[in-house]
Amino acid sequence: MSVQETYKQTLKDLASTMLAVARESVTLIKRSDPDHALKLTQRREWEIYLEFLKVMFNLADRISAYHVPLPMQPEFMDSLEDAVSEELKTVLAPTLSSSIDDQEIIMSVGSAVAESRRLYERYKFVVTEESKEKDGYFQFVGERIAAQAGAINNQAIASSAALCARAVIPAMVALFEGKTQEASASESPAPQQKEQPATASVSEPQRPTGQAIKLVSVVSRIAGEEIETRWGIFPQFRRDLRPDELKALTTHMNRVTRILGERFAALSASKEWENWRQTGHA
Repeated sequence: MSVQETYKQTLKDLASTMLAVARESVTLIKRSDPDHALKLTQRREWEIYLEFLKVMFNLADRISAYHVPLPMQPEFMDSLEDAVSEELKTVLAPTLSSSIDDQEIIMSVGSAVAESRRLYERYKFVVTEESKEKDGYFQFVGERIAAQAGAINNQAIASSAALCARAVIPAMVALFEGKTQEASASESPAPQQKEQPATASVSEPQRPTGQAIKLVSVVSRIAGEEIETRWGIFPQFRRDLRPDELKALTTHMNRVTRILGERFAALSASKEWENWRQTGHA
């Protein structure tokens, strides 16, 4: 059985997740510095989007080493590149820029994979464990994305970018582990395989992947003179986190929420508030 057949659903879900997280991450980058967001062109947003894909290709390569047999890994990553290109052509490209055609998408994804190897493979760390090398990796990711946004040394953008990149790891691991568990189940005795065939085929399309995924969201609302800012975690993402990771994320997001809430309050009191409301940047 070929890699495409063995990992067909994993590749599809992984590609959908990568694109959804990249799209959501671009939005969060813009929200982390609303003033700078006004200066971003479509081309810059596309470059930021591609930079997140570079990071996620590298993370997928690292995680796959624990779940895909070594002889199959190069073909798996080639297949993932194809899956991302196809998904991007059919779903996301029209929303990014009307000037980007199919061939440019294929070339852009191919270049992103090549540059991903050049930029990120030099960092040596276990993707599921914390270390100084891993911290340095994500610091570099944040700085790279801030530079792509034309905001070198912008800590708000760099921190948001690093957080977005870190957040995708549990989701990716869950997708790979789902395939590993599926493979283990297929090796069980035949009677166990026949217990729930219909249920599996019916529930398959209901996976919360692709465009449905939102890892972390922060929302501010205003009612009269009252301003409320709160944050939440995608339920599946919450289940994937260890208690210590959830505690660390809660501490970080409480700080992020406070900063964004203060920013939102300042904007709502400014003379430019009506313009911001109309363009949706607040």
